[in-house]
Amino acid sequence: MAKAIMVQGTMSNVGKSLIAAGLCRIFREDGYRVAPFKSQNMALNSFITGDGLEMGRAQVVQAEAAGIRPTVDMNPILLKPTTDVGSQVIVRGVPLGNMKARDYFAYKKELVPVVMESYRRLAEEYDIIVIEGAGSPAEINLNHEDIVNMGMAAMADAPVLLVGDIDRGGVFAQLYGTVSLLKEEERARVKGLVINKFRGDKTILDPGVSMLEELCNIPVAGVVPYMQVELEDEDSLSGALEGRAGNAAAAPMVDIAVIRFPRIANFTDFNALSAIPCVRVRYVARPSELGAPDLVVLPGTKNTISDLLWLRSSGLEAAVLKLASRRVPIWGICGGFQMLGEEVIDEAGAEGASVHRAAGLGLLPLTTWFETEKVRTQVTGSLGELDGPLSALSGKCLTGYEIHMGRTAISGGRGPEDTGRLVDYRAEPEICRPMAYLLETQSDSKQVKTDGWNRGNVYGSYVHGIFDDPGIARSLTEALLAKKGLCADLASTADFDYAAFKEMQFTALAKGLRESLDMDRIYEIMGIEGGNSREN
Repeated sequence: MAKAIMVQGTMSNVGKSLIAAGLCRIFREDGYRVAPFKSQNMALNSFITGDGLEMGRAQVVQAEAAGIRPTVDMNPILLKPTTDVGSQVIVRGVPLGNMKARDYFAYKKELVPVVMESYRRLAEEYDIIVIEGAGSPAEINLNHEDIVNMGMAAMADAPVLLVGDIDRGGVFAQLYGTVSLLKEEERARVKGLVINKFRGDKTILDPGVSMLEELCNIPVAGVVPYMQVELEDEDSLSGALEGRAGNAAAAPMVDIAVIRFPRIANFTDFNALSAIPCVRVRYVARPSELGAPDLVVLPGTKNTISDLLWLRSSGLEAAVLKLASRRVPIWGICGGFQMLGEEVIDEAGAEGASVHRAAGLGLLPLTTWFETEKVRTQVTGSLGELDGPLSALSGKCLTGYEIHMGRTAISGGRGPEDTGRLVDYRAEPEICRPMAYLLETQSDSKQVKTDGWNRGNVYGSYVHGIFDDPGIARSLTEALLAKKGLCADLASTADFDYAAFKEMQFTALAKGLRESLDMDRIYEIMGIEGGNSREN
């Protein structure tokens, strides 16, 4: 069976996901077969695996760091908030249904066998399991039913590294307070403390480190500097986009505004665009922030109708429509695509919202019906013959994945069964054109289907990850530049490989952690003699 190490945090967003990813890469570099694991994840950033199952993106990133294919065993329970007091519960990649927080709290102990079955499968296949906790282990009102922090550590018999965030202030209080609130048997599992996101002269911190070790009777296993690595954010909901503005160029040539919905999902769709030097990606939540962007994106959302009503009440809908009338390209993805139509209908309450019907922005003549069955599939294909300022993207190859509960069709059809019907847009230039032609990679029949629609400067698609392809990212940037009468040297972008870029970031992350963590101590904590090589 595998050895285990668990990374817990004093609170959300202390950097435990990143440290877990870095440990996965270090163990891989040292010759071990390593896999990530998080029993329960709460996230609106999710991913569809090769077998059509849904899991949190944080464990996908960690699997990439480990050099392995992500599977739902790495994240057997995923909670996707639908309201402030409820979530869609996804078990081993398949939606179980929507539950209120209190109902799920009472139910989750029934999922312990599922969690342990997934963990055991990984433990039988790999040498090391890097387990990530969630939030804080010191939530004393919840600990008696815990399955993700100390409860999971006990089930896996895993030693714990406790991470605090000095960048947010009060790191000594974070770590000491968390340790003090733990039960004696839980405290005994904490084998090392980690101070994360440190800036400045470490020697100034050293006296506090010594006092912390004396107070907690637990060694500090490392002081990790604030590292500028470009990897996907932690999967926590709170603060994930705070201060996030993509490329920080002082005078970007291309300005992309992404609407920051209250329940924005899969904002990782835009990481590849942010990596292009002349592009700035901004997240906006108020009309005053929108300005005059070159492209407006309505991203995915876990609750289309609620976020559509928010868009309307915030004044952003009117601002987006004004930009659309000025021929600014508008691009909708998944829930954002659904909003571009004339109406969104959820009579079955599939999203869990109190409102079951809402008018869309009316930029595309489409209607979306929600169903209880979720579409979960990876896709490949190509963009169709597009119109408007982004017509240069026509025919570009794409890969990505779909994850949605709605079916969208040209308005006036009888219902969801009309979804994807072909139209002769050549005879009617103002009618929607198919946005893409896709092949579902999980489909046995390998049939091509249409996805999304385009009319003029309005583009909509269900495909997530569509910008990760360098051909699309470059062509989009060139088209936006051309619309402004500008050009830029994008030769490096043509060869830009986002997967290779992430590999470089994993290597940099591992190097930074090796220099700041006591890896000999961590190997000793796990019961692995000889440290940094399985041959030792």
